[in-house]
Amino acid sequence: MMVCEYKPGLEGIPAAQSSISYVDGQKGILEYRGIRIEELAEKSTFLETAYLLIWGELPTKEELKAFEHEVRYHRRIKYRIRDMMKCFPESGHPMDALQASAAALGLFYSLRDLHNPVYIRDSVVRLIATIPTMVAAFQLMRKGNDPVRPRDDLDYSANFLYMLDEKEPDPLMARVFDICLILQVEHTMNASTFSARVTASTLTDPYAVVASAVGTLGGPLHGGANEEVIQMLEKIGSVENVRPYIEDCLQRKAKIMGFGHRVYKVKDPRATILQGLAEQLFEKFGHDKFYDIAQEMERVVEEKLGSKGIYPNIDFYSGLVYRKMGIPTDLFTPIFAIARVAGWLAHWKEQLAENRIFRPTQVYNGLHEVTYTPIDKR
Repeated sequence: MMVCEYKPGLEGIPAAQSSISYVDGQKGILEYRGIRIEELAEKSTFLETAYLLIWGELPTKEELKAFEHEVRYHRRIKYRIRDMMKCFPESGHPMDALQASAAALGLFYSLRDLHNPVYIRDSVVRLIATIPTMVAAFQLMRKGNDPVRPRDDLDYSANFLYMLDEKEPDPLMARVFDICLILQVEHTMNASTFSARVTASTLTDPYAVVASAVGTLGGPLHGGANEEVIQMLEKIGSVENVRPYIEDCLQRKAKIMGFGHRVYKVKDPRATILQGLAEQLFEKFGHDKFYDIAQEMERVVEEKLGSKGIYPNIDFYSGLVYRKMGIPTDLFTPIFAIARVAGWLAHWKEQLAENRIFRPTQVYNGLHEVTYTPIDKR
């Protein structure tokens, strides 16, 4: 009998071959289809980056224009989905609302024509276009308000910010938000992407694939961490409290949210870019005292744990950026999902190309030859 080596969490075990993104955790390198994240953040847009990931190469001017046009005119959601969302409890988490809504979207487009390029493209466009609308709609409906209709004259990121409060956003804020989406769109075989590929391998529809991944992203050890970073900064309260807080965490062996990464052993390159974006927002719209706390935390954690390769990850500064935009804390992870949908769809498309259903084995550590005990003798 072959004995398999057990790796908790499948750590370090390749689950797929992929040409979508690449990470070098020792050097702090992240590439999408071979292009460095720093270059994409400076020069690209979210929709152009999404196209790159899903179809494998940067679009021509005509291809990008056509893709943007399709996404722009598929932003509206079915009124029955909107009515369903009105029945969700106001106290429910937006990630749960998004997962249910994404799954419900599949009821209206249940055809599984996975060999048809038209079906593939239509599904990609529909999901990328409607997920932001669902997030914004639930945000308003849980306050008792009607959702704001998308505006066809606004680009992808500006339109989402507009749908949150029916105010056209400042151009800098819209551009910063667009870069945030680029930074969050893809990151190799993380938990939600693995969930997406496992679901995709059953040849179900892409709406189920996305709903599965959304559910995985919602956990505090994955996408939910950026919410907990803000809660941590609020708890610390001042720069003076940073060192005692960290020393207490270390003594109790408690996790310090926003620090450390399964892959990166240096500062996450996305965190570096986000820090610069936060400073741009603070310069134009006013300082945030939490940023001072965050900077002190980075200094103290590097002093205490830098030798162990523990540095800020993407979640540490993303919440500060969204907070400055006036976005509620519990929308941070749904925004992560808005971006990551394109990455999940890229992996869905790649999985379909050479599909084999995932069927890992297990290491059984239970009993054998147990005798059944009749109910009157238990």
